[in-house]
Amino acid sequence: MKKNTEIPKDQIEQSIGKEDRVRRIAGTGSVKSYSDECEKVAGAVVYLEGGLRAWGVVFGAFLTQFCSYGYLNSFGVYQDYYTREYMTAYSPSTISWIGSINGWLIISTGLVGGRLYDKGYCLFLLYGGSFLVIVSLFMLSLTKPNQLYVAFLCQGVGVGLGGGMTYVPSLAVVSHYFDKRRSLATSIVTAGSSLGATVTPIMINNLLARPGLGFATVTRIHAGLITTILLVGCVLMRPRLPPFENHQNLRQCLRKFSKDWAYIVLTAGFAMFSWGFFFPIFYLQLAATTHGLDRTFAFYSLVILNACSFAGRIFCGLATRVTKIEHLAVASALGCGTIIFAFLSIDSAASIVLIGVFYGFFSGIFVAAMAPLTSLVTDDVAELGIRLGISFACSGWW
Repeated sequence: MKKNTEIPKDQIEQSIGKEDRVRRIAGTGSVKSYSDECEKVAGAVVYLEGGLRAWGVVFGAFLTQFCSYGYLNSFGVYQDYYTREYMTAYSPSTISWIGSINGWLIISTGLVGGRLYDKGYCLFLLYGGSFLVIVSLFMLSLTKPNQLYVAFLCQGVGVGLGGGMTYVPSLAVVSHYFDKRRSLATSIVTAGSSLGATVTPIMINNLLARPGLGFATVTRIHAGLITTILLVGCVLMRPRLPPFENHQNLRQCLRKFSKDWAYIVLTAGFAMFSWGFFFPIFYLQLAATTHGLDRTFAFYSLVILNACSFAGRIFCGLATRVTKIEHLAVASALGCGTIIFAFLSIDSAASIVLIGVFYGFFSGIFVAAMAPLTSLVTDDVAELGIRLGISFACSGWW
């Protein structure tokens, strides 16, 4: 497997000289400052591995994940509210189509988003996707009781497409700044979705419980929060590498990747994991409610799961210093598969807490490992976006 050779930045500066600090990118007609670009000299790529700008990008990506995948992981609160009060004319399985389509689009849109990212449309994806998420959330506030189709279009399709446009770029842009510390940086970014899925249920449940606030008002308040967070995230994120000049089309990429057995096995593993990944996230709060547990405690069951998922994602980044990322992924997948069977034994508050804690922690580790694992089998950084997109698209179809 090929690896980018690294040389110190000061050595490159000396070899290039002051007169070459500002260079013209061939074929683009744009001028790039050396201090702002990740230079390629004699086949080497320089990574910052830290600094205010690099960690600012990580924080911006963290905020974007908070609003996109974090919103998806908190759908359980809507599943419970829709089933019990707002869309009682429909069965829980029918209502779950909203969250299922949302998740499918967020992940599958990466197939197109990853390709556009590789071609230099990172900012277009970030701002365009954020705008679509914001508009869709405000439109969701217009949904009336039992208007499933409106919620499906806004919450499922609109938020799904917008979140999908920002999902791959917010993960891949970290690779412009980090190499040795990429797993840590990516784990912090993915932890944003867990924090979003922890804050959203608390916020939505408490606002809906207030007598003077209806679904429309609560949705608009939440949409306002998401708008602020996405704007800050978009301002902080900036790609550092110039767009690669030569791009293979999707058919050529698929032909090449079809011969890469490590990548094929990895993608198949992602798809199999996603088959059961969302089941506890969608149904844990509803299961707690339907089993007669305290309503207030049931509200916080999803919070427990996602808070532990946040801890698992941070743990994944720290644990890569002492063990390999692939070992963490295998162990976490086995843990998640085992814990799902515990749903058959839900009968007390203790069982809900145990499922939430252990499933959240192990699933958080696996999700944090997905992007670093893909980077591990990518021998050309120019293909990282499309590889992530294909892997996530295959996961979304399941």
